[in-house]
Amino acid sequence: MLQNKYLQEVYRTAEARNAGQPEFLQAVLEVLESLEPYVEKHPELQENCIMERLIEPERMVSFRVVWEDDKGQAHVNRGFRVQFNSAIGPYKGGLRFHPSVNESIMKFLGFEQIFKNSLTTLPIGGGKGGSDFDPHGKTDKEVMRFCQAFMTELYRHIGPETDVPAGDIGVGAREIGYLFGQYKRIANEFNGVLTGKGIPYGGSLGRKEATGYGILYFADEMFRCMKNDTLQGKIAVVSGSGNVALYAAEKATELGAKVIAMSDSQGYVVDENGINLDVMIQLKEVERARISEYVKRVPGSRYVEGCRGIWSVKCDVAFPCATQNELHLEDAQTLVKNGLQALVEGANMPCTADAVNYFLSQPVLFAPSKAANAGGVAVSALEMSQNAMHDSWTTEEVDARLKKIMVSAFHQAYDAARECGKEGNLVVGANVAAFIKVSQAMLAQGLN
Repeated sequence: MLQNKYLQEVYRTAEARNAGQPEFLQAVLEVLESLEPYVEKHPELQENCIMERLIEPERMVSFRVVWEDDKGQAHVNRGFRVQFNSAIGPYKGGLRFHPSVNESIMKFLGFEQIFKNSLTTLPIGGGKGGSDFDPHGKTDKEVMRFCQAFMTELYRHIGPETDVPAGDIGVGAREIGYLFGQYKRIANEFNGVLTGKGIPYGGSLGRKEATGYGILYFADEMFRCMKNDTLQGKIAVVSGSGNVALYAAEKATELGAKVIAMSDSQGYVVDENGINLDVMIQLKEVERARISEYVKRVPGSRYVEGCRGIWSVKCDVAFPCATQNELHLEDAQTLVKNGLQALVEGANMPCTADAVNYFLSQPVLFAPSKAANAGGVAVSALEMSQNAMHDSWTTEEVDARLKKIMVSAFHQAYDAARECGKEGNLVVGANVAAFIKVSQAMLAQGLN
């Protein structure tokens, strides 16, 4: 609960202006609570309205997207782009195509992106976008027509030195390709306006794996520094089975952990022998099949309906990598009761506020998403650098840079928490470390 009168007023104003936007308000409150001790020591923040400016997007556009299915039927979806903060660089953040997309989720994701991008130490600001379009069940041609219609409106708001979108849920290599092709056609330019591109046309090696791998590099450093331990021999559960979850599971396995459960929106599978990642990648990346198909191909595994039940599986380390607010207080209590040692957020804000507060009250390591899952946007920024130089780096070079960035992100959060008298609280540490850089840039640039 906020105690500082200035921050109380900032939050009351945010509530009034953003009524009916729970995801965004949840993210704002968590950040304001973390920053309270720092703000009290720096009156110049209030004098220059830094907090009010921080929580208000610099620009937000919404637009209709009209597209035609294979039968000639027209459909209308809604598109968004939130350009939240450009104090330290051009807006950077993914595009999400999912039925749940709305203004609140876009603003929450864009707001979180400010801090995540700051922690990478790279010169990128915060933004996010997407549509309530659902690519599942659509043919390639239908997805292409939607992406072309979406980019026909979006292109006028983005650019390689202005706003550089990437992929997110529902936007993978196929969608990025269609989006880039339409941008190139309209703008008559071949540039680094999108990241997550295919390797033949300017993409970065290692980008597909970056978020998942980065989560594990962060987790590994956290175990080494805070527990004098490693992931070797740990039992892990990973929710989700999309890009982030798949490569988090792959790197966890490489680092010696055993991943025994994964999920999708319908249910979860448990494989006590360790998830067969070759089968899982074939199902989810190639065939786009339901996770229930796993048990037909791997003897001894079992499938359970209902994805939230995955948190009842006993584990040492949990990686929620599906979507926001997927893990509730009762799930957190179950995990701790079953001997959880650490929780590392892989998705954006996957734990509810009650769950986060509970984890922080327990002898459990907790890594917030704004620090732990910064690997994807970090390698997106590395792709921007390669595009700007008309160069390409090897997988090994990209991976080495990614690991260095994630280790740095951990230590920024850990050191800032200690300096604030909140040693071990990486939520406070990540927010403070990221905010200092952004606020200093905002102050230096005057009122804008």
